[in-house]
Amino acid sequence: MNNKILTLLVTVISLIGIGLFVNVARIDKENLEAISNAVSPLVSYSYWLLIIVIIVAVVASLWGMLKNPAALKKALFGVLALAVVFAVSYFMSSDAQVLGTDGNELAAQGSVSKWVGTGITYTIILGAIAGFFFVFDLLKGIVKS
Repeated sequence: MNNKILTLLVTVISLIGIGLFVNVARIDKENLEAISNAVSPLVSYSYWLLIIVIIVAVVASLWGMLKNPAALKKALFGVLALAVVFAVSYFMSSDAQVLGTDGNELAAQGSVSKWVGTGITYTIILGAIAGFFFVFDLLKGIVKS
């Protein structure tokens, strides 16, 4: 029964999307106002469909983790590790003034520069960790074979 409902729901969502797409495709390319009026419902439909899918995915993930305490514990440790790396990145980044090649100020001194630096440092640290584990797994595979 559940599979039939899901199949029906996917069919309805697909038919609505196909109808909106055909509505856009049938319009003459020179009539910009008509294209804009036809594209707007398609974009809104896609936007709300994306929001609904995100909500369903997050709720399903949380529900699955709440049913399995080991997975919840593992996920919380992962989030904690990311928070620690983020805190380290924040304290490592500078809030100094950023200048362009022509000497003009690109970012104001203070919080904007600090957050940009934090994002860059965070990405570099996570990239280095991922690279380390990639090389480690590669070497482990070579040693086993």
